[in-house]
Amino acid sequence: MAENRNPLLPEKIDVCRSCPGCEADRLKEEQKGIPYKNLAYIWIVSLCTAISVTSLFPFVYFMIRDFHIAEREEDIGFYAGFMGSSFMVGRGLTSVFWGMAADRYGRKPIILIGTLSAAIFNILFGISTTFWMALAMRFLLGCFNCLLGTIRAYATEICRDEYRALALSVASTSRGIGLIIGPAIGGFFAMPAEKYPSVFAQSSIFGRFPYFLPCLLISIYAFGAFLCCWWLPETLHTHNDLEKKKLDPSNVEGSSDAEEQDPSCEVSILKNWPLISTIILYCVFSLQEIAYSEIFSLWAVSDKKYGGLSFSSQEVGEVLAISGLGLLFFQLLLYPRVEKILGPIRTTRLSAALSIPLLASYTYMAMLSGLILHIVLNLGSMLRNAFSVSAITGIFILLNNAAPQHQRAAANGISMTAMSISKAFGPAGAGALFSWAQKRQVASFLPGDQLVFFALNLIQLLGLLLTFKPFLARPRGE
Repeated sequence: MAENRNPLLPEKIDVCRSCPGCEADRLKEEQKGIPYKNLAYIWIVSLCTAISVTSLFPFVYFMIRDFHIAEREEDIGFYAGFMGSSFMVGRGLTSVFWGMAADRYGRKPIILIGTLSAAIFNILFGISTTFWMALAMRFLLGCFNCLLGTIRAYATEICRDEYRALALSVASTSRGIGLIIGPAIGGFFAMPAEKYPSVFAQSSIFGRFPYFLPCLLISIYAFGAFLCCWWLPETLHTHNDLEKKKLDPSNVEGSSDAEEQDPSCEVSILKNWPLISTIILYCVFSLQEIAYSEIFSLWAVSDKKYGGLSFSSQEVGEVLAISGLGLLFFQLLLYPRVEKILGPIRTTRLSAALSIPLLASYTYMAMLSGLILHIVLNLGSMLRNAFSVSAITGIFILLNNAAPQHQRAAANGISMTAMSISKAFGPAGAGALFSWAQKRQVASFLPGDQLVFFALNLIQLLGLLLTFKPFLARPRGE
């Protein structure tokens, strides 16, 4: 028997050496300690997709106003909602395709496509001169936004098992920071000729296109990420089909090995209830998260006579930047310990439960002013973002544990499609609800913005209830 097997061994080794996934596994096993280089790749790519999503929130109100498409001030929120939703519609239509492509052609080429497209379409969005051009550019940006699902699958494959949760936490942390840095960039650098006239002249390109500078900065970062990802190690295994061709089908050992690698032996993605239940939960929390981001910025910049804070886009950027710094410290210092003690499911439940009373207090912040308002608002924003990212991180861990490697990018693609569809309703629904709430300031039940934050809490409560059995099932091995 030994003589029959030995001729096959060199051939199998050659096949594995030509497989990027096997090479990544070999380097992974040889590496000692925390894989900082691989975590840096995950951070860079996750940040690229996040800042593209939310950079427009602080200035979209003013951008819609400058397009002169809204007949009344109260209608601006309605059009702003469609601007935010166009990105999610585009991503929802293409996420499954990108996930399947990542499982077939590899993680690296899809990541390269995503980073380069972010650099191109952000610039085109910044120089948009009409509402419809801006809407189209956000839609195309969403269509080519193939990064988040792919990098989550990549994060579970590039690190050793003991660092897998850390890698997903880095992806979630980077995404959470991006959700803060993006609006901060939009808030500080939109309309630079008005804010910094000594630096940017009205006759310059930044004066003629007041929302180009923040988009340009994000494009520069995305192009830098594109260049960095040329050195990204591939993790997808490609040797299985080659092995099947080279091994004799009549060989018992080869046939058994092929059966173990045959995807048909695995449970279908759509029949994998731990995965599907986690995706549904992810959609609920993502809907609430994007609706909150849309509403917070609209609420902060709207006039006090409508229950808002009368903030400028720069003041909104300051709040988001400060809360982002707090989120960074929380995710790096506290979240890993909390998750280790409670586990991903309990962490998600606790975060969702604590968010409800916090959101209920937001409408009362409009009664404050001056330094007290800024202190309370910054504390509330930091807590809110910490709770939100903690819940999403726990869901990421559950989702990736529920799918085998050859289905993982596709599973993340399905989750991205479902999440993007839910998020497409978020900005549009939030914008329409916000616009309607501003017209009912003297209503007897939930007047003004109380209605908006009450609706956010209903979604949060639904997500909390769905974290319990019998709905949420634990993935294999949990």
